[in-house]
Amino acid sequence: MSGRHDLPQRIEKLIEVGLALSSETDTPRLLEMILLGAKAITNADGGTLYSVHEDGSARMEIIRTDSLDFAMGGTTGTAIPFAPIPLYDDEGRPNQNNVVTCAILEERTINIPDAYHAEGFDFSGTRKFDELTGYRSTSFLTVPMKNHEGDIIGVLQLLNAREAQSGRIVPFDEEAQRLTEALASQAAIALTNKR
Repeated sequence: MSGRHDLPQRIEKLIEVGLALSSETDTPRLLEMILLGAKAITNADGGTLYSVHEDGSARMEIIRTDSLDFAMGGTTGTAIPFAPIPLYDDEGRPNQNNVVTCAILEERTINIPDAYHAEGFDFSGTRKFDELTGYRSTSFLTVPMKNHEGDIIGVLQLLNAREAQSGRIVPFDEEAQRLTEALASQAAIALTNKR
């Protein structure tokens, strides 16, 4: 596993990002810094940062997947073509089969070792993306960004943790999850203060 040996570097990175968050004034750059920081801490190949809106939807703000050279949103100048994800359906029922909306509605981190064997979530969009790109979306870490007022203002979703030495795709370990949760909470506070 990516394990204990690199914990000092991971914590160093978390501190570095935390300090940068407090001084960054540009929102797109701030969002980008949060996502790239989370990717670095977890050694994830991909990631998406979602914002939660008052109309009851989650919207993608930034997408990055290194191995596909895929970058949208943030400071890239490339618009994200994907529609927002509603938290509730037309009848007002909570959207529990999408992992991002579920993390928001249940206010919890969802750590999935392999999306192709995940129970209770609809990963058909992910599979379609994989078919189109030849990618294989495996491990997912989905962390709600809750501020000091207890509001969830966004979600960090990381994809395909890589083992440091071999580069093979592994599940997100407990340490990666805890560090991402710490970053998500710092980030939510920084964004709320900025607003």
